[in-house]
Amino acid sequence: MRFVWDTAPGRAAAGLGVLMVGAALSACSGSGSGGSKAAAPPSSTGAPSQSATPEPAAHPFNGGTKGLDNPVLAVKIENTAPAFPQSGVSAADIVYVEQVEGGETRLMAVYSSRLPKRVGPVRSARISDLHILPQFGRPAFAFSGVQSKMKKYIRKAPLYDISQENAGGAYVRSSAKQIPYNLYGDPKSLLKRAPKAAKPRDIGFTFGDAPEGGKPTRSFTARWPAATMGFTWSAKEKRWLASWGGRPDRAAEGGRLGGRTVVVQYAKTTRSKFHDFLGSYTPLIHTTGTGRAVVLRDGKSYKAKWSRSSENKGTTFTTADGKPMNFARGQVWVVLVNDGKPYTP
Repeated sequence: MRFVWDTAPGRAAAGLGVLMVGAALSACSGSGSGGSKAAAPPSSTGAPSQSATPEPAAHPFNGGTKGLDNPVLAVKIENTAPAFPQSGVSAADIVYVEQVEGGETRLMAVYSSRLPKRVGPVRSARISDLHILPQFGRPAFAFSGVQSKMKKYIRKAPLYDISQENAGGAYVRSSAKQIPYNLYGDPKSLLKRAPKAAKPRDIGFTFGDAPEGGKPTRSFTARWPAATMGFTWSAKEKRWLASWGGRPDRAAEGGRLGGRTVVVQYAKTTRSKFHDFLGSYTPLIHTTGTGRAVVLRDGKSYKAKWSRSSENKGTTFTTADGKPMNFARGQVWVVLVNDGKPYTP
């Protein structure tokens, strides 16, 4: 089976080639940039406005009105105990939680509407990142490095590589933590290394009034083979407060991490061709196709369906009756878990 990345219009397509896992599983799937209009606002399925005045444009990542033309920066961040508290996560528009080797997790934070002063600890990229990122066009991607076998896929991917190897001056080591958990990036300096990074575009999210129904929900726990993350609704803060391993997940800047909307996306997880120095295989998270999801917003949970036709498209979420699943305006967490029991490939 052959998969190809298609870049944004006007850019050459970059093929990944054939990657087989066993007899049938692919370690890479096709990808490309999503949409042709920069900063296209998502549609809202809330009640239509009775005013003739058009609604202001909304940021496609968080539904807000700021930073509509800012470039897109994605950063890979450690998500284990030695990294806590993490820096800059609370400023992200979108936070992806991905399974990595050994059943642990790692974050990929996506920034556009605003930038933190620093972000980290920055860690290495994984193959699943290269299947998530093309929907953003050609974003800037900050990470500490990759294993040698994956470098050619980074070079072919539709992104600007601003890893430590290429943008070392934008990174610093902190004496407060031990290597490899002490590398931090300066987002403004990182983006200076990628002046043509893509602007925000429609990635399938819709923001607006909550749909009818929903189950009142106080908390939800997402599980991986060696990690758990919980999300507890705070009526006072009007958002879901994150925990890790049963303990509050705090931000280095103060307060708890967490988002206005948490999407638990159930996606098939298989073994990729890559593995670490211990021999543990890197999971490949299949984020194209269709599947089920649970969307948490406003103290309720909603059963939903996700759909992504190809990697040059975003991911849409719909309710059980097929209507758009609106998110609450604000930070979105996309928590990727195996479709089934926690699984180490």
